[in-house]
Amino acid sequence: MIKKIIAGVCLLFSSIVFSQQNSASPYSYYGIGTVKTGTVDTRSMGGLGIFPDSIHLNLQNPASYSALRLTTFTVAGSNARTTLKSDEGSEKTSTATIDYIALALPFEKIAFSVGLMPYSSVGYRIENTTQPDPGDGLTRAHRFEGNGGINRVYAGVGYAISSKLRLGVDVQYNFGNIETKAITTVPDGQLQYYTREINSSDYSGFSFNIGAMYAAKFRDKYNWFTSATFSPQYNLNSDSSRQIATITLGSSGAEGVVDEVDINAINADTKMPMKFSLGTGIGQAQKWFAGLEYTYTGENELSSRFDNVTNAGYEVSHKVSLGGFYIPNYFSYTSYLSRVTYRAGIRYEKTGLVLNNEPINDYGLTLGLGLPLGGIGGSNLNIGAEFGKRGTTNAGLVVENYMNFFVSLSLNDKWFIKRKYD
Repeated sequence: MIKKIIAGVCLLFSSIVFSQQNSASPYSYYGIGTVKTGTVDTRSMGGLGIFPDSIHLNLQNPASYSALRLTTFTVAGSNARTTLKSDEGSEKTSTATIDYIALALPFEKIAFSVGLMPYSSVGYRIENTTQPDPGDGLTRAHRFEGNGGINRVYAGVGYAISSKLRLGVDVQYNFGNIETKAITTVPDGQLQYYTREINSSDYSGFSFNIGAMYAAKFRDKYNWFTSATFSPQYNLNSDSSRQIATITLGSSGAEGVVDEVDINAINADTKMPMKFSLGTGIGQAQKWFAGLEYTYTGENELSSRFDNVTNAGYEVSHKVSLGGFYIPNYFSYTSYLSRVTYRAGIRYEKTGLVLNNEPINDYGLTLGLGLPLGGIGGSNLNIGAEFGKRGTTNAGLVVENYMNFFVSLSLNDKWFIKRKYD
């Protein structure tokens, strides 16, 4: 049954993953956009990805693949609702996206996994008005738009060297397009023509993620886990082009090109920073778990698709996640709520982006539920919510107060079973 569900879901969502706009943040203009990682169950614990779950696929550490007991297929989507505030006012936005599709196949000590997901996203629309130009005395209005992002296809393997030590590696292919547009107009039709600039960049390249997990018994009752991942610096090949045009704007916003100039494409490598994480936690099997994880990302060398942004810079990024889960009675046959997994977490992230000398930080509180489908140890419906704040209104910037709601379906089944009877 699970094979039919996988085939149908893949056909339904494969085209959506690569065409959706899954961000509504003005900060996604910088670098390659807003990066989103982790599954619904790990995001519900503040982004904690150090637990080797036997029925949920952990996309943050490939060493966890070998802990799976059953063939696991998972698909997830989310809805983000954001209130953007500045000194000049506020605006509300909403987006809905597919977050990932992945499959894992365990074989005794070794397991394989493949999947696809949006890795980063760009999506914003901003309008502002400048003071009158001293040269002609005209007030100009500016409209900035951006969309696109980087998608990722991965293939990974995890191996259990022993009951305590697990290792794994993911090979990832990244690709996508990011387009930004800027239109300058003069209100009240004081000029016949307006100006438009479109920047477009195509990205592609390979990356790797190496992971390790270690588990040990503590006082014969508790399990102690340690997790580490490392992603070395890698290059994305980028082909960028710019088009500058004189346009007219209709009453409905339709753009008519009067004259345009194409600037030659720029072919260059974009260096993406290295990243590593280290975490530890303690828990009781099929009962509870609590852990702490730290993630370090090197200094990003990007500011935007073109080197004409002077108010932006980068520094190293730090992220701390604290979270866990609790299951009242995993083996209960009489109480469904006792078999539900209750998750919670908090996180703090120094994103590394600096605008107008102001660091852009991100804070979040997360909650989630793992709802069993069928019997004990089977499939799950995972739902979660994230409440957070990113940015600041200092130095003319924008603060984002967001609520993210996400849901995933984790289907588990036994494959490759040798029949005893025909």
